[in-house]
Amino acid sequence: MAAEAIERLEAALGEAAGTDVELERPSDSAHGDYATNVAMRLAGARRQAPRAIAEELVEQATALPQVERAEIAGPGFVNLWLARDWYGDALAEILAAGESYGSGSATARERIQVEMVSANPTGPITVASARNGAYGDAVARLLTFAGHEIEREYYYNDAGAQMERFRASVEARRRGEEPPEDGYQGDYVAELAQLPDDPVPQMLNRIEATMERFRIHFDSWAKQSELERRLPDFLPRLDTYEKDGAIWARASAYGDDDDRVLIRSETGTPTYRAADVVYLADKLDRGLDRALYVLGADHHGTRNWYAAVARMLGYDPQRVEVLLYQLVHLTRGGEAAKMSKRRGDVVFLDELLDQVGVDAARWYLVSRGPDQTIEIDVDLAAEKTAKNPVFYVQYAHARIAGILRNAEGAAPSADPPAALASEERDLVKRLAEFPDVVAEATERRGPHAIPNYAIRVADDFHRFYHEHKVLGSDAQAFRLGLITATKAVIARSLDLIGVEAPDRM
Repeated sequence: MAAEAIERLEAALGEAAGTDVELERPSDSAHGDYATNVAMRLAGARRQAPRAIAEELVEQATALPQVERAEIAGPGFVNLWLARDWYGDALAEILAAGESYGSGSATARERIQVEMVSANPTGPITVASARNGAYGDAVARLLTFAGHEIEREYYYNDAGAQMERFRASVEARRRGEEPPEDGYQGDYVAELAQLPDDPVPQMLNRIEATMERFRIHFDSWAKQSELERRLPDFLPRLDTYEKDGAIWARASAYGDDDDRVLIRSETGTPTYRAADVVYLADKLDRGLDRALYVLGADHHGTRNWYAAVARMLGYDPQRVEVLLYQLVHLTRGGEAAKMSKRRGDVVFLDELLDQVGVDAARWYLVSRGPDQTIEIDVDLAAEKTAKNPVFYVQYAHARIAGILRNAEGAAPSADPPAALASEERDLVKRLAEFPDVVAEATERRGPHAIPNYAIRVADDFHRFYHEHKVLGSDAQAFRLGLITATKAVIARSLDLIGVEAPDRM
């Protein structure tokens, strides 16, 4: 990835200061376009007063063509006001890069599999599992944009007691009976009972259709039943022992919290953990550089288990990464929402999509960090007003598209006018932040930073457009360039979280 406008400025200042420089935007633009505390960081090593170092840096900074003026503030901050040409260069860079602006942050290209959702096929996808998908897919999109080769996989448990209860519930409905007490209820069970043959493949088809509707396409699907058959090949490679008639993996000796049962004593059948062993080896043997699992927070202990399995089998545990996410709550009118007509205790994703649409659902399910519980106000998510953040951001994109249509092919330019308005400066600076925002969101596996950033871009655009005319103004060409770049950054931000960027609303 080529150095971006802010990065180049930091590099130039760092060369002058003799150390790395990080720039931050002051909350009040009266304190400059950017500021750095590098003088205070250097004070101890140089045994100089911070303000004395800041005086040197101010002199060096003002000699740079990107800097119009610099001042010392407080105990040794250096505030910078950037030159007109910096804004022109930054905008030209964004326009030239187009859809690829901010991409390619990966230092080494990896082949990464993102395994997500993986809910048991005993019913339709719930909103809780939808957060898994929205989060995992957004991470996958970020990794792809960074330059990695990404595969999406769904692993489903088509074996074991849960599946037996599911099949028994459908069979009971076919006989006109109630499902077993520990079976599965809901209209979908009755619907499956109307169809012939095994209900599991039919449920999988429904799950796949829901995922496609949710804009998640899986490259592959793994079956627990097939993986379990290969367990005898792996048991000799594991550190195991027998206790109370069961076979245990000595996982605690390899970094796990506890040892884990692999073969049950009562039935001699493999546990879910046993299937994990085969599945992890199956992934890594496919030539993946990294196997990334997306799991609910209740699987916290699984992270150490996977690492222990990797060590026992002789793989580098750094090739295994586990992402955890918290719960989702739906509210309506300040109270817990029960939207489901099929079951009173869960909300299915398709029902949420019927209520609020795919865009709002995707937006809200990644709008908070994975370590935070999400509360979605269903009424707000369904609104088509500026109070709804996804609508607000999409409207900014559509408004720009409308201006560009009315421009009737007038050429945009990155050449700034002699005097740049504060709103124009703020918008260029915001757009110039995009590569760093994306790179950090990718590195931290935190796609929630993207919708938060998109809101700020929309804010800056709306302020600019409220104050300044685009078409017919003396600065028309530059402003067309500015809004063209803004449109591209908004569209990319929305795409990274699986939300569409409409040209008309």
